[in-house]
Amino acid sequence: MTSDERRGLRKDAEFNRARITSAARTVFAERGLGAPLEEIARRAEVNIATLYRRFPEREALIEAVLTDRMNELARLAEEASLAADPWDGFRGFVERVCAMQAADRGVTEGFTACFPDSPGMEEPRSRALAAVDALIRRAQEQGSLRPELTSGDVMLFLMANAGVLSSTRHAAPGAWQRLVALLLDSCRADRADRADRTASALPPAPGPGELHDAMVAARPHR
Repeated sequence: MTSDERRGLRKDAEFNRARITSAARTVFAERGLGAPLEEIARRAEVNIATLYRRFPEREALIEAVLTDRMNELARLAEEASLAADPWDGFRGFVERVCAMQAADRGVTEGFTACFPDSPGMEEPRSRALAAVDALIRRAQEQGSLRPELTSGDVMLFLMANAGVLSSTRHAAPGAWQRLVALLLDSCRADRADRADRTASALPPAPGPGELHDAMVAARPHR
């Protein structure tokens, strides 16, 4: 094989990879991360064998499509952690991330699942959680955020939003915004300072291991 022929094969492979990831981005946004790979191949105008050559596992395709969104999640968290007013930073972060979920079903599922074998997904998620921890500490020191809140609770918010979106995305597309407003209202420290402290006390938070196991279980299968 000549060098020109090898270059031609590499260009074909790169072209097919780009077509597959572009199609996957659209299909995942419409149908979620468990969408049939055959549908992605059809929209990419390649055969299924070509898709599997480029992406032997579904998780590799998910990583190729969603890594940039996970990096955006980390960027939003890091920017929010530096906000002049930590409550405004916290509120804005939750609203923006939930809006990202509402706009893209693949993001909805990707933000609430864990992919231990995909460093491109998990490294930015770790950065995001570290920044959210710092933001929460600042807001609690400010006195604006209830003291029991943790970054694990923010993950629960995203899971709750994913559930609402799953049920209402088409029938009541704005319902998620009401949920987010109610969740944020419950986070305010003054809600925890009401006279009836028993009514406002929170049950124990799930541990990091429990959340991790729940998110791993939420991964789409091959």
